[in-house]
Amino acid sequence: MFKKILIPLDGSELGELTLPCTEELAGELDSQVDLVCVCEPAEHKYHHMAQLYIEKVAEEVRGRIKASYAGETKPIQVKPVVLSGKPASEIIDYAEKNNIDLIVMTSHGRSGPKPWDLGSTAHKVIERISKPILLVRADLTNRKENKESIFSNILVPLDDSEHGEVVLPYIKELTNKLKSKVILLRVITSGYHVHTIGGLDYISLPETQVERMKAEASPYLTKISHELESARAVVSSEIRTGDAAEKILKLADEKNAHLITMSTHGHSGIERWALGSVTHKVLHNGKTSLLLVRASAATA
Repeated sequence: MFKKILIPLDGSELGELTLPCTEELAGELDSQVDLVCVCEPAEHKYHHMAQLYIEKVAEEVRGRIKASYAGETKPIQVKPVVLSGKPASEIIDYAEKNNIDLIVMTSHGRSGPKPWDLGSTAHKVIERISKPILLVRADLTNRKENKESIFSNILVPLDDSEHGEVVLPYIKELTNKLKSKVILLRVITSGYHVHTIGGLDYISLPETQVERMKAEASPYLTKISHELESARAVVSSEIRTGDAAEKILKLADEKNAHLITMSTHGHSGIERWALGSVTHKVLHNGKTSLLLVRASAATA
């Protein structure tokens, strides 16, 4: 599932925040890493500089992976690539044509870190790509100080649907190789919004129904926990009541989660990366890196 990883780089220090977690994946999972720099048409004269930059980074990445696994015979495949065109379009086209399994990006534009900027290349890729994407939070100061692996503490929100469970095979592969804590979360809604003549009203569910849903969630999480248990993973579970996005973000803070994994769907199924979905709210309001897996048509 992580055999080929694509890392778009733009020459910035923030863009290179993706490298540590990618090197960890490549070293543990024997993944090929394709480092891609895109020169826009107006920057064509800088193509040779981009080539020098990406080759230099590729050599550094190879060196760090080799140093981390000294004494082990591991294939270290790091491929430097320079493309010409619009960044989002070139990244998506390259990923599709080269059977990339995962794209790793920071959530920033060249002007610096922004809160999951809707106008950024990362967001454009998210909207259009069918591949899983790992978004590394662009917080340069904290990342330098925090040497802990992004995969060491993973929050996995689930909604008891096939759509939500598309993330589980990726979690299994990660925890088979990496030492991780996995927190499963099931949020039980206590009501729902309905459109009325007066606007948007909130209708609370009967307490008995909420309690029944919570009781049903417990064996579901236990079943998923058993499926995820491995020699290197410690799995726990939480059941919360309320707004799903709010509870996900709150628990991520409480448990100091380094990564949240989510499918890109709503309860109505996936036809696009729907604005207004729980995933969208977590993407734009959270402080934690995200692994987003698009629910396939087969599970729709």
